[in-house]
Order: sequence, then structure tokens, then C-alpha cells
Amino acid sequence: MMIEKHISALLYRYQCVIVPGFGAFLTETSSARFNELTGTFSPPKKMISFNSQLKNNDGLLGNHVALEENLSYDEALISIRDGVFNWKETLDQNKTLYLKNIGEIQLNDEHKLIFEPIGSTNYLTSSFGLSSILAANVERSKSEKEQPVVIPIQKAKKETNYLKYAAILVVGLGLFSSFMNYRNNQELDNQKSNIEKQVQKEVQNKIQQATFFIDTPKALNDASKIVDEKIIKEEEQLRYHIVAGSFRTVAKAQILVDQLKEKGFSEAKYLGKSKHGMRPVIYSSFKTKEEAQKELNNIHLKANKDAWVYIEE
Repeated sequence: MMIEKHISALLYRYQCVIVPGFGAFLTETSSARFNELTGTFSPPKKMISFNSQLKNNDGLLGNHVALEENLSYDEALISIRDGVFNWKETLDQNKTLYLKNIGEIQLNDEHKLIFEPIGSTNYLTSSFGLSSILAANVERSKSEKEQPVVIPIQKAKKETNYLKYAAILVVGLGLFSSFMNYRNNQELDNQKSNIEKQVQKEVQNKIQQATFFIDTPKALNDASKIVDEKIIKEEEQLRYHIVAGSFRTVAKAQILVDQLKEKGFSEAKYLGKSKHGMRPVIYSSFKTKEEAQKELNNIHLKANKDAWVYIEE
């Protein structure tokens, strides 16, 4: 039984999930962020941490496993205990324990557990479906710029009444313009508020209806295999990759992928292990060496002078 899938499901609803005899996974909400260098907004999210001191069973994970796996509570605790035993055995062999959608755990030289979260999963339900967005500059056209009102003044000494009326007209136009701007801003604020409420309502409905682990029907599996084979054939032609860095662990590779996507490189991803046991993180892939070299020159100038081209055999 994969305990991590049950932990992942509980992290959406609770701030602390204790794995009896192992430790606790904790969540802390961070606010939305704006990256001035890339001009992107990141939505609020839950950050995951790990505390190896919290080991006492609080019943949360056991009851959830019993309900989902159709087991008794005692049977669920036995399954959790067996899973924890396998985790510890993996760590004792100086191997990295990878927990899908949660993070990686290793033993350091002092025999303490070191946790590194995976940054791609956002467990904050209020940010469900939201992703980083690029903020575009707003520029007004010439027609939208305010033009000063010019009133010609002739014979100022003799026609003082006309000047008085002209002054009243200028003040009136100014008040009218201010009123219209206020009204337009008020309407925009109301529309924005209504849209945000509607989006929030739809998000909550999706969350309530969502099932985090659904077995895919066989027919869909067959269809997905055909699609995957087509994608693999297309990707096989993209042999030239522009590399940003290489890592041994999935968690570290995923963190760099997330950072590149926040900077606007939407095609960023990590490849499978190379013959040296490293996972290259790439900006994008190309069919020909010429295309890859052209994009590499742009990246050297704008983003990363240490990027290089990897030719997949």
C-alpha cells in the first residue's frame, strides 16, 4: 500500500498529518508573490515541511486509510506500520526515499532525516486551478490621454462676464470628468468582485466534487496509450535540448523546472536519467542543431550564459 497517496490527500484539508512511528508532515500557507525580475504573479500556496519528533498516533491517517482501503482501524495501522518499516529500510541503505507529490527524504551524516519538498504541488484549496501568470504592461493610446481644455480669451478687460462663465465651465467639466472616472472605476470594481466571487464558487464546487484517486477505465487507458505513443514518436524527433542544469534527484530537478516556468519558459521540463545518473532540466527541445543553437544564443544573452546543448542519442 502506498501511504504517501493518503498523506497527499489529507494535506489538502489538514495542516498536520502524522505518520505513526515516523514523523509528521506540516503545511504553512504563504501569500501570493510578485517576481519583479520576471514580471510574474504566483498564487498563494501551502508549503510542506517535516518534523521527525511528532510520531505519536493521532488517528487521522489510520481512520483515512481504513475508510479508503475498506479495512478495519487495526488493519489500517498494521498496513501503515509495514509501510513505515519499508521506508526505514530504504533510508538505512543510504537511498533516497521519494514520496510522490510530497518530496524526498534522506539520512544525513548524523543519522537525521532531511526532507526536501517538491514545489510543483499546491495543497491550498483556495488556489485550486490557479497558476503563475505574466503581468503585461498597460499603455494608454494617444486617444485615451486627457487633453487640456483650451478656452480662448479675448478682450479680457471688457468681457469679464465671459471669463467668469468660462471659469465655471472649466470647473464643471473637471467635476463631470472626475464623477465619470469615479463611476467607471466603481463599475469595474463591482464587475471584478462579481467575477472573483463566481470563480471562487466554481473552484469550491470543483474541490467538493473532486476525487483525488480515481482508477482510469480500461477504454481510457487504451486511448491514452495511443496518445502517449504518438507523443513519444513526436518527442523522439526533438533530439537537441537546451540544458539549464542536471540533478540526481527528482525533487531538485522539479524545483528548477518550476523556477524556469515562472520566468516564462513554458516548455521547461526534466528528462529521464542519463547514463551518468543525472536528470537534465531543459528550457526547450528542437529537431535540428541550427534551431537549438539559435535559441541557445538568445538564452545566453537574456537568461543563462552557462546553458548548453544536449544531443539525445
